[in-house]
Amino acid sequence: MPNDPLRPLAAQVHLRLIATTDIHAHLWPWDYFADRPTDTAGLARTAALIAAARGEVANALVVDNGDVLQGNPLGDLYGAPGGLAPGERHPVIAALATAGIEVSTLGNHEFNYGLDLLGRVLADAPYPVVCANVVHAPTRDPATDATLAQPFVILDRQVTDGAGRAHRLRIGVIGFVPPQILAWDRAALTGRVAVHDIVAAAAARVPQLRAAGADLVVALAHTGFGPAAPQPGMENAATALAGVPGIDVIVAGHTHRTFPAPDAAGQPGLDPVAGTAGGRPAVMPGFWGSHVGVVDLLLSPGGGWRIEAAQSHLRPIFTVEATGAIVPAVGDHPGVLAVSRAAHEATLRSIRRPIGALSAPLTSYFALAGDDPAVRLVAAVQRARMAHLLEGRPEAELPMLSAAGPFKTGGRGGPGFFTDVPAGPLSMKHAADLYIYPNTLCALRVTGADLRDWLEHAARLYLPVRPGGRDQPLIDPTFPSFTFDTIDGLTYRFDLAAPPGARVTALAHRGKPVAPADRFMIVCNNYRAGGSLPGARPDRIVIEDAEPVRDLLIRHIQQVGTLVPPAADGWGFVPMPGTTVTFDTGPAAAGHLSAAPLPSEVMGTTPAGFLRLRLAL
Repeated sequence: MPNDPLRPLAAQVHLRLIATTDIHAHLWPWDYFADRPTDTAGLARTAALIAAARGEVANALVVDNGDVLQGNPLGDLYGAPGGLAPGERHPVIAALATAGIEVSTLGNHEFNYGLDLLGRVLADAPYPVVCANVVHAPTRDPATDATLAQPFVILDRQVTDGAGRAHRLRIGVIGFVPPQILAWDRAALTGRVAVHDIVAAAAARVPQLRAAGADLVVALAHTGFGPAAPQPGMENAATALAGVPGIDVIVAGHTHRTFPAPDAAGQPGLDPVAGTAGGRPAVMPGFWGSHVGVVDLLLSPGGGWRIEAAQSHLRPIFTVEATGAIVPAVGDHPGVLAVSRAAHEATLRSIRRPIGALSAPLTSYFALAGDDPAVRLVAAVQRARMAHLLEGRPEAELPMLSAAGPFKTGGRGGPGFFTDVPAGPLSMKHAADLYIYPNTLCALRVTGADLRDWLEHAARLYLPVRPGGRDQPLIDPTFPSFTFDTIDGLTYRFDLAAPPGARVTALAHRGKPVAPADRFMIVCNNYRAGGSLPGARPDRIVIEDAEPVRDLLIRHIQQVGTLVPPAADGWGFVPMPGTTVTFDTGPAAAGHLSAAPLPSEVMGTTPAGFLRLRLAL
């Protein structure tokens, strides 16, 4: 990609928008779960790309698209009560400012630690933070409701044209977050804020922004690309948002994908060659600092500024060689390292605190290919906690189940994104590796029909498999594997030859087939209870727990001293003699093949660096 793909005429202004998204507290190039350096994440690397991209042009604006406070042990350390000292600026905000961020919006994970911490961060941020659809007291008119953060900002800039002449350009920046935060962080937000639909809020606020004098409007949309036609309450509304009159540029995020990218071909409203969504210049720069998004605009003055040409592209902090080797594309930004060094060192001290021991390894290398002991462990801890909370209540008479899923299974996180806890001493980093989010628990009433639907959703992870076929791919790469829930307390099998919606067989509880009308209690995390899966709806919640799941896990380990991985024999696949599938996992899985749930054979390494296995069904 050339450094200056658009060359302005003498009377044109070249404005470059430089964007980050979904940093998730990854400041240093360090994997706190494995406690080792990494070349695939870190704002320190991203900031170096920002500085280079900014230095290539006369006019630039640097923006961040949200989800910055949460995502790793550093975020959890400073998100906990008392994590920030009085008067201390949040290290993530300080690092973003040092990286050059000039305006940002809120992501859904900004709300994970509650409104008190968020309010402190908003008050202390040295750059504007905008969000137009989270409000204090909602009415029917999103144009008049008082917002939690300022809905938009106009940045008054002096820019130069191709001949070196100065012009005044007023850049409007508006922000949005998915309305689902009300369900995902229900305990922290209920009764305190409300959230308007993204497109409706934009339709109400963008005219205000234009009326206030904005020459150009940039939407910081912490939302993914979805249907081009707006639908009420969309979680992924970036494509539909591009249809709101008055918006010129879209910065998207939330789904941890990249755009422009070849895999966007064929998606409604997206043009991965032109780099547009709904005809508007758009960019989505990955996650954890993996990419910087660049949108170059050629603007002409006269009767209002016009976009004459636009081009979007991404700049990655690393590349992957044909051998699968990760090659850094840039060095560290010394300023970001310096401003976050104290936080990094405090995080290292925290994650290295001992909590117990482990009798055998726990990994997620095979968590998508069979029942997994690490997931079983989390599910058992969840079920024990909720059984305690329900003691003495009528719901305690119902059978208690526990839904849990693997969070680190490669995918867009890359070949190093797997849980790998060795046998031996356990420390805080290992608990974080087993459960990477600050989720809490909810208990819900469900029926047998709900459970079947829940598991049929999980079965969508798998591609159709033809009996007797050889080396057919097993996993659908477009399925978000973190929603692959297994349900502890049930036994069942997935029939991979059956059509979607009819793959769950032999569903039983304690040896008895589960009937559609059977009643159960199920414990799951607060994000799942927010309505992301069939049967998991907020109106079915019986009780909510405020204690993070990871804290429950740590306390369990401390109580037992030496942790013995639980047996994992609740689910599997209907056998298919003579049938093999391919399965991609982390390279280190080669040392754990004896623990694979199916007969496994190493086939080689993929271009992306994953270990490819042949599994016999």
